[in-house]
Amino acid sequence: MNWNIWIRQIHRWVSIAFTVTVIANFIALARGGGMPPPWITYSPLPPLAVLLFTGLYLFALPYVAKWRGARGLSGRSGGQARV
Repeated sequence: MNWNIWIRQIHRWVSIAFTVTVIANFIALARGGGMPPPWITYSPLPPLAVLLFTGLYLFALPYVAKWRGARGLSGRSGGQARV
């Protein structure tokens, strides 16, 4: 399987986990009884960190592909790209 596909799948599944942890955090806050335990409060942070890195990778993909494509065309002999 391609790395891009793996990164996309990881990003999708981690986003689901992040959403579930945020919902659990709001439920714990809505129940009252003071502040929820720290493990509930901070549980969205690890998935958020993974989403940050996978999202930055996915964001950069089209720009890197364009940059590689432009670099590959300029390296041809004659200086002009074939059409």
